[in-house]
Amino acid sequence: MRSLLLRCTALLLLASPAVAGEQNPSSSSSSQGVSAPSPDFMLGRPRATIGFRGSRLIASANSDIYDFVTDVLAIEKSDFNTGSFAFEAGYSVTPRLDIIGTVDLNGVNKVSDYRDWQDNRGLPIQQTTGLKQRNFTASAKFSLLPRGRAISRLAWIPRTFMPYVGAGAGYGLYEFRQNGDFVDFDNGNRVFTDTFTSRGWAPTFHVLGGTDIRVYRHLMLSLDARYAWQKATLSSDFIDFQPIDLGGLRFGAGINFAF
Repeated sequence: MRSLLLRCTALLLLASPAVAGEQNPSSSSSSQGVSAPSPDFMLGRPRATIGFRGSRLIASANSDIYDFVTDVLAIEKSDFNTGSFAFEAGYSVTPRLDIIGTVDLNGVNKVSDYRDWQDNRGLPIQQTTGLKQRNFTASAKFSLLPRGRAISRLAWIPRTFMPYVGAGAGYGLYEFRQNGDFVDFDNGNRVFTDTFTSRGWAPTFHVLGGTDIRVYRHLMLSLDARYAWQKATLSSDFIDFQPIDLGGLRFGAGINFAF
């Protein structure tokens, strides 16, 4: 009996470490479950943003200078559509209202010739028509949904999708330029070489709408559309023309960093 008890005791002692070893993974797993990654939050609500945006500009081209150019020259109003590039910086006035400053740059150059005229050697009468714009604007951007929620005095959990609308105004510098060979219809249809330029500043107004998509913590993808109204008086190189239409519709996407 004594021998049997000694053998049972020895077996229990040998089995104890194995049982403990089998329980360790469970306790380790439980420990890991307790120390799971913390929620994806920021240290306070972001107060400012900075970023850039690329857009496709669909020019409205709704003035008589475009009608004249497209009627006489082999050029279409759609040739004034172009890409634009913008730098943006914003400041959060309230949890749902931002003020955004933007510098937007775009330009187009189109080589063309007269539709119905050639020179005395039967060659096309060619010229280049160009339009460049530099717009400096400020916009009020209002979020349609709360951008996040505070879970403590410092911690802030941002929303992934943040749709917004807005409006703004500013001033823009433009240059409309034609360079090359032209026909003087008032002087015997003489062909001459010249450059015509109109350059100046003009006010601009716009409305916008879109959404910010949080990609990773402070990094956001912005998708938006905006329409701008802008007209400017042409210089004396373009006599008897109405103000040139510089507005249009923009579809764009950009990257913003919130901090």
